[in-house]
Amino acid sequence: MNYNHSRKMAKRRRKRKRGLIARVLLLVIIVALIFVGYKGVRTYLELNKATKGEDISSNLRNEKVTISKDPISILFLGIENYSTGGKGGRTDSMILATFNPKEETIKTMSIPRDTYVSIPGHDGKTKINHAYSYGGLQLTVDTVEQFLNVPIDYYVTVDFNGFKNIVDAVGGIDVEVPFDFWENTDTSPRKKLYFTKGPMHLDGQQALAYSRMRKRDPRGDFGREERQQQVIQSILKELKSPETIVKMDKYAKVISNNISTNMKLSGGISLAKHLPNINENDLETIKIKGHDATINGIYYYVPEEESVREITSKFRVHLGLEKPPATNTTNSINSDSSSENENSTNQ
Repeated sequence: MNYNHSRKMAKRRRKRKRGLIARVLLLVIIVALIFVGYKGVRTYLELNKATKGEDISSNLRNEKVTISKDPISILFLGIENYSTGGKGGRTDSMILATFNPKEETIKTMSIPRDTYVSIPGHDGKTKINHAYSYGGLQLTVDTVEQFLNVPIDYYVTVDFNGFKNIVDAVGGIDVEVPFDFWENTDTSPRKKLYFTKGPMHLDGQQALAYSRMRKRDPRGDFGREERQQQVIQSILKELKSPETIVKMDKYAKVISNNISTNMKLSGGISLAKHLPNINENDLETIKIKGHDATINGIYYYVPEEESVREITSKFRVHLGLEKPPATNTTNSINSDSSSENENSTNQ
C-alpha cells in the first residue's frame, strides 16, 4: 500500500510540475503575443501615415495595377531640399524599379541626375533632376515616362534628413569603402568627412556623404550608384535583424516621418510577402550608357539612343507590356560636345 501510495504521489507531483511549466509557457506566449500585437498596432498606425502621399497618374496606363497580381513599377526619389529650407528642391538620386510577382524578379536602374532629357511643358532639354523643382512629383513622373516609355505606378520619396534619421534609427550601417576619399556634409557650415578603404561603420551623416560623393569617384555617377546600392542593402540587413521585432514601432515612426509614398499599406504588405523568396539571382541592375558633354558651359550626361531603347524594352517586357516601336524620341548630341570626365565639370 505504501509503495502504491508513493507512486501515486510522485505521479501527481510530476503532473503538477508539468502543469506549472505549461502555465508559465502559456503566460510567456500570451505576453509575447500582447507585446507583438501592441507593437504591430503601433507599427501599422505609423506606417499608414507614410502611405498617404500625393496621388500621381500615369500617361502610359489604361488600367490600374494590383500589387502581388500585376507587374508594377516604383520610382524611388532622394530629394535634396536642405538648401531650400525643406521646400521644393531637386532629386539628388532617382531609381526606377520594376517587380514581377509571377516570376518574383526585380529590375532596377539608377538614372543619373544630370541625364540630358526633355521635360514636358518646357522648351529645350535640361538635367532630369530639374523636373522636380519645375513641377514636383507629377512632372518628375511625366518626365521619366516620356524619357523611357515605361509607366510609373508608384513612387517613394525620402529627403536628406529622412535618410540620416533612418540610418541612425537602425544603429548605423557597415560598408566596405572602395577607396580613400572625402566628402562635405550637407550641413551649414559644411564639414569634411573622410573615408578610408576597407570596412567602416557609418552613422546617418556619414552614410549620406558616402552615398552622395561623385566628384572624387573615377567612375562618377556610376560609382556613386554602386555605393548607394551598398548602403541600401546595409540598411535592409539591419532591418532584417532579430532586434527589428523589438524596435519595429520605432523604425515605423522614423519611416513615417521621413518617407512618403502613394502605395497603400495593404499593397506594401503584399509586396513584402514576396521579398523573402527573392535572392541575388532574381535581381538585375540595369545601367544606362551615354557620354559626358558640356553644353553652354554646363555638364550633362547624354544617354545613347540604342541604350535607351534596350532599357525600355527590358522594363516593358518585365512589366508584361508590348515592346515599343523601333524608333525613340531621345535626341543624341554630337560627340564633339563631349567633355572631360565629370570630375572637372560643373554639377
